Amino acid sequence: MQWTVILKKELTENWRNFKWLWVPIVFILISIMDLISTYYMPIIIESAGGLPDGTVIDIPMPSPSEAMLMSFSQLNMIGILILTVISMGTISGEIKSGVYELILAKPVKYTNYVTGKFFSYWLLMMVSLLLGLLASWYYTNLLFGELALSQMFIAALFYACWLTLVIAIVILYNTWFKSPGLIAFLSIITVIILTVMTNIFGHVLGWSPAKITEYISIYLHTGDLDIEIWFSAIVALLLSLACILFAIVSLRNRAID
Repeated sequence: MQWTVILKKELTENWRNFKWLWVPIVFILISIMDLISTYYMPIIIESAGGLPDGTVIDIPMPSPSEAMLMSFSQLNMIGILILTVISMGTISGEIKSGVYELILAKPVKYTNYVTGKFFSYWLLMMVSLLLGLLASWYYTNLLFGELALSQMFIAALFYACWLTLVIAIVILYNTWFKSPGLIAFLSIITVIILTVMTNIFGHVLGWSPAKITEYISIYLHTGDLDIEIWFSAIVALLLSLACILFAIVSLRNRAID
């Protein structure tokens, strides 16, 4: 199948660029660094010296759910930035270099081309996210207390819906602009605007994809899934689909022009 060939090409290219190596490693590191630093902070402060004699360092330890949320918080900042950077030139770079015209001259269907690109980065995101959160879950249970593995997996699946939308936004901008830097900037700005608008109008935008992290926090604390998280996940997937469809139409219009 044409789509399979494109997907294999993208996966191979990401492997040759070591993305399949360093992206999961970075996701693991950013998922566990807050956990380890929080747990050993009293020891670090004490070993640093300079405190008066008799000083008692009493830093309250977070609960398992709070510790797990530290990882989601880091992924929501650094993780999104990494996904944006690694995918900002996936289509625009080929358009700029002329490879795009050679590929579509085969001929390659626009749908296969865009969805193959998207799915390759989606797979990379899913593997990196699951490895990062598995490492976080392990250290959470080791340092702060027991958290069910099923809770971690369910939270990861819902959070993946939010990251899926982020990748789809980057892919869409890839079909509009040739500058990877501009694509990364606009993608991050779009995510920030969506997050800020959700925070301001949260009472109206209850199904916003940007609220998925908030609903995950409630789930990890209570163990109950609010109905809103399902709607937010569905909206995120529908918006992702819309972005991909617009990206296909944009490439087709570019070829006509």
